Amino acid sequence: MPIIAPSILAANFLDLKNECQRLNASEADWFHLDVMDGRFVPNISFGIPIVEAIRKATTKTLDVHLMIVEPEKYVEDFKKAGADSITVHVEACPHLHRNIQQIKNLGIKVGVALNPHTPICMIENVLTDIDMVLIMSVNPGFGGQSFIAHSLIKIKELKQKINKIAPQVLIEVDGGISLDNASAVMHSGADVLVAGSSIFHSKSPEETIHQLKKIK
Repeated sequence: MPIIAPSILAANFLDLKNECQRLNASEADWFHLDVMDGRFVPNISFGIPIVEAIRKATTKTLDVHLMIVEPEKYVEDFKKAGADSITVHVEACPHLHRNIQQIKNLGIKVGVALNPHTPICMIENVLTDIDMVLIMSVNPGFGGQSFIAHSLIKIKELKQKINKIAPQVLIEVDGGISLDNASAVMHSGADVLVAGSSIFHSKSPEETIHQLKKIK
């Protein structure tokens, strides 16, 4: 049974309190919060005030995905805002091991994200230090993109390495996840499914989450 992490980026920000309440009443496990800086990715989303507001609206896990340069300047503030888990990008962290240790020292979970073009060999040396790998199955920066099919091969390859090196590490997949492809993503080795548009733009977000949760 997958962990379902709806991406708040696709929510209605004019009705964010009610959107949070709907997720609280649903089978969603985590809230996925995409923080974009307009530098690492070509878009700006939201920052610490939104994380603080959502923290007050839920007791569920806040899974904060930092699509930003120099994340070391902000991780402590995001932890204070309520993050339970912080994921940074290998492409944005020339001193990745240092970034990981900084987040671990805050007493929260740490993940490392890979863009579609980035090979998994880039994180082999830190697999035993982290809690999760986030495979981006679209190019980061915008919601509503189509799933990159090659991601399935990447997930399978990563799963094989994790099973050998660090079986406790979760694989999270973000980008273009829907009811049409979620089963294939899970069968490739994913543990956590991030879905935005397919949940929030559906007729019944709660039912979509329920259907995703049923996938084996």
